[in-house]
Amino acid sequence: MNPIIQRLGRPAHAASRTERLLHASLPRVYRMLGKGLLARAVAEFLAFGVKQAYACIYGGLLLALILGTRFLYPADAFLTRYDFLFLSAVGIQIWLLAAKFETLDEAKVIIIFHIVGTAMEVFKTHAGSWVYPEDSFFRIGGVPLFTGFMYAAVGSYLARVSRIFDFGYTRYPPLWSTWLFAAAIYVNFFSHHFIIDLRIGLFALLFLLYGRTWVHYSVYRYRHRMPLVLGFFLVGLFIWLAENIGTFANAWRYPGQEHGWQLVSLAKLNAWVLLMIISFVLVTLVSPPENEAKRQKNKA
Repeated sequence: MNPIIQRLGRPAHAASRTERLLHASLPRVYRMLGKGLLARAVAEFLAFGVKQAYACIYGGLLLALILGTRFLYPADAFLTRYDFLFLSAVGIQIWLLAAKFETLDEAKVIIIFHIVGTAMEVFKTHAGSWVYPEDSFFRIGGVPLFTGFMYAAVGSYLARVSRIFDFGYTRYPPLWSTWLFAAAIYVNFFSHHFIIDLRIGLFALLFLLYGRTWVHYSVYRYRHRMPLVLGFFLVGLFIWLAENIGTFANAWRYPGQEHGWQLVSLAKLNAWVLLMIISFVLVTLVSPPENEAKRQKNKA
């Protein structure tokens, strides 16, 4: 068994060949950097960045296609840009499964989030929250079908990052409470158009449920930890940055962007944090949060 994978507490067959190669390369990088404290810190930092990039492969490829087609896709092509993005996203998903970057159980949850996201897209575009300005054949109402894969990319990242970094948790809330919380978040995305927006209350619940929760993760040689709520906001921030790239590429437009691109309001970050939590909770259906103390005891 690969010693790095063994250190992470996962059997070798649970990792894809790419992950095994990644872990096998880390000792060589470590030896090149030396043995001092700075060298160890740099090795951990590099390993963290490479693993994060690997976990983001779905979203990264999709975002690259969205940006690239904005400037390179021919306007008179037989296949519309949105339809090309849809078929490309399907191809990426098939490739991820065939290459074992995702398990079938993970894909099932990702598909659920895909459906959840598409349903919200149909409602939100009808309500005028944003628009998709280009034509397409593969669409539901005003929503081109490639959009569901943007939500799937978030689910794909969360499923893969928890596996690659071997997440463990302390003081994780009862699972039933997180399921109810995710359901309340989803309902509020619709109901706030008709009744009062409960977002402030939802953030209060977020800190009540997860405020004491720590996520523990392995990078290379060491076990690290951080407050889970901080992790939620960091992921939400990167999704917000990706959203700005998407609107810059004119994949969709918000009110106020009709006459030219402008930065998406930072207030959108709170929506992405809440939406990302829905995906996070869905991932726990196939990968239940592991108690860190029990995890360490089982490894001993």
